[in-house]
Amino acid sequence: MASNGAALHSDTTTAHVSSAAGTDNDDLVFLRRAARSLPPPVLKDLLSNGVCARCILKQFGLHEHICSRPSVTTPLLDVILREVAEHGDAGAANGSVGESKDMVNVEQDLQEVCRVCLGILQFLYIDDNGISVKKSHACDFAAAVADPVNQGGYQIDSFCLQVSLPPVVVDNEQAVWSYIKEKYSSESWFTEKFPSSGITVKDFLKLSITNPLEKLLDVKCNENSFRVQLTYTLSDALSEKEPISESNGCYKRRKIDDTDTLKNSSDLQKVESHDLTSKSSNGCKGDQAGLSKFPLEKVNGNGCCSLVFQCYKTSVYVGGRYLKYSRNVSQSRWIIDDERMGEASVEEIVGSNILPICQGDKYKFHAAGREDIDVRMLGTGRPFLVEILNARQFPSDLLIKEIETKINSLESKLVQVKNLRFLGSQGWELMREGEAEKQKQYVALVWISRPFENEDEQKLSSFTDLKVLQKTPVRVLHRRSPLEREKIIHWMKIEKIAGSSQYFLLHLCTQAGTYIKEFVHGDLGRTYPNVGSILGCRAEILQLDVTDVKMDCFQA
Repeated sequence: MASNGAALHSDTTTAHVSSAAGTDNDDLVFLRRAARSLPPPVLKDLLSNGVCARCILKQFGLHEHICSRPSVTTPLLDVILREVAEHGDAGAANGSVGESKDMVNVEQDLQEVCRVCLGILQFLYIDDNGISVKKSHACDFAAAVADPVNQGGYQIDSFCLQVSLPPVVVDNEQAVWSYIKEKYSSESWFTEKFPSSGITVKDFLKLSITNPLEKLLDVKCNENSFRVQLTYTLSDALSEKEPISESNGCYKRRKIDDTDTLKNSSDLQKVESHDLTSKSSNGCKGDQAGLSKFPLEKVNGNGCCSLVFQCYKTSVYVGGRYLKYSRNVSQSRWIIDDERMGEASVEEIVGSNILPICQGDKYKFHAAGREDIDVRMLGTGRPFLVEILNARQFPSDLLIKEIETKINSLESKLVQVKNLRFLGSQGWELMREGEAEKQKQYVALVWISRPFENEDEQKLSSFTDLKVLQKTPVRVLHRRSPLEREKIIHWMKIEKIAGSSQYFLLHLCTQAGTYIKEFVHGDLGRTYPNVGSILGCRAEILQLDVTDVKMDCFQA
């Protein structure tokens, strides 16, 4: 197997024989009975053309016979099928496990990479160090899959197994299926024994290792937030013979969704086929749109697929509300030309304290809107989420409370949090619910170019649900689309400042997304009406605080 200096890590002969000896006679009789149900001519045909035992059994719908016996070794399966192929019923009717030991010894030395599954169902692969690895059976392979899960220290109650294969494997499966159909459809056994559709290599692999994985991890497999991902790609040896454009996805990691299925059948047509002969050694002609290209080219050396094991948690969330007491703290980290804007950020203060308790890889900060760096967030606070990527631990309610206390006890007192809680994977739904309809309350320190009169107070306070047209403010035009939006000012109240005739506090409640600064000064006429136009004078905003974000989530 090994070539070009690559070491081959394989199970020893002793291990194979031990496994064969460990297979009881009932299992062996069962497997031989399944093998005898296969037509010897087609069995011999496929074996001679480099198709492995599991690929043959799955083509005839016999995969459950193997999946229910995960400790059966690949060489032993090959021995049983070759016995039937060479001797028919007589070769498989008798014999015990012990009689197969010598044949297993020979078979493991002669084992070649399957031309259909490229070694995937033989549990052959090249690891991320470029070393060829051979696992003797499904249990052995499942142990290799379980290792990174156990080493990662994940807290899990179930798992979801996902597998990604090179598209060429699907093409190979179709080629074998078409070949059997074209060559043997006239045989008497064809209708009864050859299914019109069968299980894929991907699903066969999942079925083979799911039960062993469940036992090793001591949890069940289902659609869970914890994913065990097996990503097979074409190895260098295969890629050199099989030049495939980058656009087909073989060299790019495909995004995995919850169903773990190929998006459509066209994905299977984008890959170039192996350099295959137009005729099989048995004289089979006819191409049928290029599918029946058999026999497939022999895979030499360590030409099996490369395999990467990955395990990760889908995002979990910690949510709450934050208060910001400084006019020099941004919501998110703000760097311009390698220079930090402000002395800190809410994102860093909150996220850096939550990430360690979840033992995640990194975090993302999300909030229900944002305030400018010079605007304080007071009152009930602003709802936020800290998204933890690949969290290994779920913090208890007590630990969450301790983190809340820790953040609120920081010496700087720039930011505090309230109603902090762990939300699992449901945090985003809570945040989005009702966000578009939310209202916000503000208090603004306003200056006008003339003395403030009682009539001015009555005029501003009389408005309810005032419609305002706002063009994108000049100050954000460099990063926002130039649009015109209609927003609503629900109400305004005035609080006079003793001893000052031109300053007052404006309390107001608005629709989410309203630019408050521009509503006060008019933004060169881009927001209308505005406080200045209503009062008939120049108006400027000196300070602004958010006093309430009216959303149901993360209330006390």
